Amino acid sequence: MSQQKKFGAIALIGATNAGKSTLTNAMVGEKVAITSHKVQTTRFQIRGIAIHDHTQIVIIDTPGFFKPRRAFDRAMIATAWDALQDVEIVALIVDASKPFDDHKHQPYLDRILSETDEKDRILILNKVDQTAKDKLLQLAAHLNDLCHFERTFMVSALSGSGVGDILNYCAHVLPDSEWVYDADEMTTMPTRIMAAEITREKIYERLHQELPYKIAIETESFDPADDGKGYAISQIVIIEDKKHKPIILGKQGQTLKKIGTMARETMMEYFQCPVHLKLHIQHREKWMDKDEAFSQFET
Repeated sequence: MSQQKKFGAIALIGATNAGKSTLTNAMVGEKVAITSHKVQTTRFQIRGIAIHDHTQIVIIDTPGFFKPRRAFDRAMIATAWDALQDVEIVALIVDASKPFDDHKHQPYLDRILSETDEKDRILILNKVDQTAKDKLLQLAAHLNDLCHFERTFMVSALSGSGVGDILNYCAHVLPDSEWVYDADEMTTMPTRIMAAEITREKIYERLHQELPYKIAIETESFDPADDGKGYAISQIVIIEDKKHKPIILGKQGQTLKKIGTMARETMMEYFQCPVHLKLHIQHREKWMDKDEAFSQFET
């Protein structure tokens, strides 16, 4: 007799750089969300899909909370809160390696209290391998005083330690249901957007200190290669400030060439086929204030 299938979703929310994208990848077991030391890397909901003990689990990675300065920022934060709707589990991710700021987190905790039931929310303390055990226990107790959680987990998303405990919990509490996605699907993200995200990750990786987060990648074309092997991809690197063009290009275009090589290698690994990638830079004044910038939130 086959075991009853289960299905449901968990939303990962929290401040920027708490490790939500790294945890998403660890839970899925494959890379589906880009990661970076740069704050505000995740810009929209990213859905990863994991299968654990006959349970199909949708993991929703969300933009981190921060103080918004423009409409684009507010849209990012709105998409994070939208993830609380229609999920079975809401997980607050906290970077345990940093001092906890009550004042900064209180508005988020208040909203979690008002929009979720205690039985549906869990607390995940991340980067516990960088924190003394007594401090972890104090932080867990303090956060549960501020906002009661059904369960508290202590993990290192980067090493994978403790991630299995979260998957076990999800598999236990999610409802009986047929799976919504095919068994081999790992994400709902369209391939064009995944390709753009990979290139953006490589730009951050290469130019973390030199470049602000206000950069975007647009996949201009994504077609089968002329030789019938793999894909031919053309992308635009969108900048708001003209002075960033020579930074991305580098001397004689070498920096952009290196970024393209790094992105292409990751794409080939992700898509499991050859990739031909072309990158070019385009300046668009105040791009993030225009309607086209908000289309990515609809993915």
